[in-house]
Amino acid sequence: MTALAAPRIEPLADTPAIRAALADLLIETVAAGGSVTFLHPLAREEAEAFWAGSLAAAARGERIVYGAFDGERLVSTLTLLLASPQNQPHRGELAKMMTRVVDRGRGHAMALIRRAERDAIARGKTLLMLDTASDAGAAGLYEKAGFSFAGEIPDYALKPHGGLTGACFYWKRIGSAD
Repeated sequence: MTALAAPRIEPLADTPAIRAALADLLIETVAAGGSVTFLHPLAREEAEAFWAGSLAAAARGERIVYGAFDGERLVSTLTLLLASPQNQPHRGELAKMMTRVVDRGRGHAMALIRRAERDAIARGKTLLMLDTASDAGAAGLYEKAGFSFAGEIPDYALKPHGGLTGACFYWKRIGSAD
C-alpha cells in the first residue's frame, strides 16, 4: 500500500472559482446529511452568499477559511474563527469542517486541523473549541486530533433532511497558556 500524498492546504481568498468550489462542497455536504447550519435542498445562491460573507470576514482578519486540495480540486475546508469577545482573546473556534464524500478518510480533515492549530498558536490562541453533530458527526476525528469531550446538548439543531440532532462540544489547549 502506498502512502497518500499530503494535501496542499492554504487559506482561501474570495474569487469566483473558490466561491463556486466552496458552494459545491457545502451543497454536497448538506445533501449527504452534514449538519453545517443549512437544510436540504440548499440553493446555490444561498451557499454562495454564505461563502461570500465568510470570505469577507476572512479578508477582515476575523477568521481563516482553509482549503485542502487534491491537485487543483478543492476536497475539504475548515474555518478557524479568530474574532472573539474582549474577555476571550485567547480562544479560537473551529467551524464548517467539510470533506467531499469520495475524499473522506484520506487525511485531508486532519491536515486542516493541524494547520489551523499552528496558525491559532501563531496568533496567540491557547484554547480551541468546536462542536459537531451527535448523529453522524466527526467526534472520532476530533478525539483522534486530541480534543476533549466537554458535553452534549440534545436536540440542538435540525438535521438537513428533518428531525433533530444533538451537538457534542469539544475543547483543546494549544500552545502555552502563559
